[in-house]
Amino acid sequence: MLDKIKEFASEFFVTGDPLILGAQVSIGLSLVAIIFVLTFFKKWRWLWTEWLTSVDHKKIGIMYIIASILMLFRGGVDALLMRVQLAAPELEFLHPEHYNQIFTTHGVIMILFMAMPLMFGLFNIVVPLQIGARDVAFPFLNSLSFWMFFFGAMLFNVSFIIGGSPDAGWLAYPPLSELSGSPGLGQDFYIWGIQISGIGSLATGINFVVTILKMRAPGMKLMQMPMFVWSVLSSCITIMFAFPILTVTLFLLFIDRYLGAHFFTLDGGGNPMMYINLIWMWGHPEVYIVILPAFGIFSEIVSAFSKKKLFGYKSMVFALMSISFFSFFTWAHHFFTMGSGANVNAFFALTTMLIAIPTGVKVFNWLFTMYRGRIKFSTPMMWTIAFIPCFVVGGMTGVLLSVAPADFQFHNSYFLIAHFHQVLIGGVVFGYFAGLYYWWPKMFGFRLHEGLGKWAFWFWNIGFYVCFMPQYALGLMGMTRRFNEYDFDMGWQPLNVVSTVGAFLMGVAFIFQVWQIAHSIKFFKKEKDGDAWDGRTLEWSIPSPAPLYNFARLPQVTSQDDWWEEKQRIANGQPAKPLAPLEPIHMPKNSGIPFIMSLCWFTAGFGFVWDWLWMAIPGLIGVAICMLARSFSYDTDYYIPVDEIERTEAALRGTK
Repeated sequence: MLDKIKEFASEFFVTGDPLILGAQVSIGLSLVAIIFVLTFFKKWRWLWTEWLTSVDHKKIGIMYIIASILMLFRGGVDALLMRVQLAAPELEFLHPEHYNQIFTTHGVIMILFMAMPLMFGLFNIVVPLQIGARDVAFPFLNSLSFWMFFFGAMLFNVSFIIGGSPDAGWLAYPPLSELSGSPGLGQDFYIWGIQISGIGSLATGINFVVTILKMRAPGMKLMQMPMFVWSVLSSCITIMFAFPILTVTLFLLFIDRYLGAHFFTLDGGGNPMMYINLIWMWGHPEVYIVILPAFGIFSEIVSAFSKKKLFGYKSMVFALMSISFFSFFTWAHHFFTMGSGANVNAFFALTTMLIAIPTGVKVFNWLFTMYRGRIKFSTPMMWTIAFIPCFVVGGMTGVLLSVAPADFQFHNSYFLIAHFHQVLIGGVVFGYFAGLYYWWPKMFGFRLHEGLGKWAFWFWNIGFYVCFMPQYALGLMGMTRRFNEYDFDMGWQPLNVVSTVGAFLMGVAFIFQVWQIAHSIKFFKKEKDGDAWDGRTLEWSIPSPAPLYNFARLPQVTSQDDWWEEKQRIANGQPAKPLAPLEPIHMPKNSGIPFIMSLCWFTAGFGFVWDWLWMAIPGLIGVAICMLARSFSYDTDYYIPVDEIERTEAALRGTK
C-alpha cells in the first residue's frame, strides 16, 4: 500500500529538478503564510464579502491587476532562466525538457495571463468612469469573467508543480501537441487552463461592448467618447470574433487527445496545417486585442500632459476600427515559408503592409498633439514618449517581416523574437505601465512615488534595448528560436551575454516598481481632490478613490473632453452646470455564485486533465447547479438611499 502511495505521489508531483523543488517549497510556505495571516487577523469574512463575492467593477479591476503583476513575476522569472541558459555555449543550467517547458509557459503566461488581465483591469476601472456609468452592463457576468480567468490561470500554473508543464510551444502546434508528441499531462493543463480563462475573456468582450454602446452618460454621443473608450470598443469587438476560434481550436485538439480523433494528425487523415491556420486566425487578432487599448492610453496621456485637445480625433477613431477589421486578414504572414503559394503570400503581405498605415497615423497624431504643448514629464508621459521610438522600430521590422521573400531569411529566427518583444513590450507593457501610473490615484487615492518610478523607467528602457537589440543581429547570424544550447564555434556568445545582461536589468526595474508601490503605501499621501493630473475626462470629476456608485448624479455631457471644458468655463467666470437633485441609486448585490461556478470549472478541468471522470463530472454538475441557482435568483439588486449618498459624498470631499 505504501509503495502505491509513493508511486502515485511521484506521478502526481513533479520531482527531480532542484528549481522546481524550490518553487514547490516556496509556494507551500506562501500558502501557509496567507492562511495564517487571514486567520490571525480574522479576515476570512472580510475577504469573502468585500472581494471574492464583489461585483463592483473597480474591485474586480484591482483583482485583475494584482493577478497580472503576479503573472508578470512568474513569466519574468521564466525569461531570466532562459537567458541564463543561453548566456554561454553548451551550458547545462536547464535540462532540455525543462527549457522547453519554460519557453512554452513564458509565452502563454505573458500574453494570456499577464497582458490580458492587466488590460481587463484597466477596462474595469476606467471605462465606466469615463462614460459616466455607475457600473458595467452585466455586473454578475463581470465577476464571473474574472474568476473564470483566475481559475483558468491557476489550472495552467499548477502544472508547474503537479503533473508537469506543457512543452510543445506557446501555440502548441501539432504533432508536438498531439498525444504522440506530448504523452504527458502538460498539454491537457494547457488546453483546459486556456479554455476556462478564454471563456471569461470572451464574456468580458461582450460585456464591455454592451456597456459602451448602451450605458453612456446622457448626452454623450459616440464621437464624444474618450479615445481610451474607443480603443476598448475596438479591442472588445475583436475579442468577440477571435476568441470563439480559439475555443473551437483547443476543443478539437482536446478531442484528438482524449477521444482519439484525427483532426490534426496526418496519419489519421487530418491536417496539422488546419490547426496552424485556426490558431493564427485567433493569434494575430490577439496581438491587436492587447495593443489597441494601449493606443487609447497613450492618446489620453498625451492630451492630458500636453494640455491640448487630441489632434485628429476622427482619424484616430478610424485608425482603431480599421485595425480591428484588418487584423483578421493578416494571419497567414506567420507561415509564409510553409508553401501556401505566391498568390496567397502576396495577398497577406499586402494586408500586413496595409495595417501599418493606420498605426502610423496614430503616431503622427500624438506628435502633433505634443507640438507646442505645455508638456509635463511625469512618469505616465515618460512611458508614452519612450513608447514612440520603440514602437516605430518594432513596426518597421514588422513591415520587413511582411515581405514574403525576406521572411524566408527572418522566419523562425531571433530576428522574429526581437520584433515580437519590441512590439509587445515596447507597445503593450509600456502602454499598460503608463496607464497604471496614470490611473493609480483614481484607484487608490494616492500617487506612486515619482523618483522610484523614474528609476524603474530607466532600468526598464535601458534593459529592454540591451536585451533585444542584439537579438536582431543574432537572427541575421542564423540563431533560430527554441534552441536550448549552441556550440562555441557559432560566434553567438558575446551577443547572448549582452542580451542576458539586459534581461536582468529589466528584472531590477521590476524590483524598483515593487519597491515603489510599497514605499507609496507606507508613506501614504492622499490626493486632495479627485483630479490628480488636471485631467480632461469624466473620471477626474469625482473623488479618488471613486465611491461604490461612481457618480452621485449622472453627468450631462455636451462635448468631447467634457470635464476639461467645464473647468475652463468655471475658470472664465461662467456658472457651473446646474446640479440635479439626488435620487436613490440602483446597484447590484454581491454574489458568491461566480466564484463557486469558476471553482467548479477548475474542478472539472483538473478531472479531465487526469482522466478522473469521478472529479470532472461532479465539476460540470456543479457548474449546471450554479447556472440554475442564478436563474432563480430574484433578489439581486438594491437602492442606496439619498441620505447615505449625502454622507458618503461629504466624507469623500472633506465637508461636513
